[in-house]
Amino acid sequence: MIVSFKRVHSLAKLPKRVNSGDAGADLYSVEDVQLEPFSWRAVPTGLIGAIPYGCVGLIHPRSGLALKKGLTILNAPGTIDSGYRGEILIILYNASQQKVFLEKETRIAQLVIQKIELANFQWQEQLDETDRGQAGFGSSGHK
Repeated sequence: MIVSFKRVHSLAKLPKRVNSGDAGADLYSVEDVQLEPFSWRAVPTGLIGAIPYGCVGLIHPRSGLALKKGLTILNAPGTIDSGYRGEILIILYNASQQKVFLEKETRIAQLVIQKIELANFQWQEQLDETDRGQAGFGSSGHK
């Protein structure tokens, strides 16, 4: 599969895998980023992508930024639909108590391209019964 991108900023870089078998490809900031503690910001990548029909682009946090700086993706995973043709923005969140500064061209997130099932939806009067039933949050820890 090939995913095409258009550059909308001179510093934009194509997503890049560190290792050939990695699921995620790094995305880079095209601006310096400063985040106060417990704040967030949409950070531009300078890229517009053409995600193939029947696929989705998922934006995941980078574990190194999470561990070393307390940064994550606020809406993780972010979703890029196949029909979207705007710039890819990463909503970085500083979950630490320290101000964080990242220089432009820093790896800020990972892009995972995944095939999806384009389901249809319908109303149904009765649904099949399951062992779990209506057991909700935390219910799997009771057994």
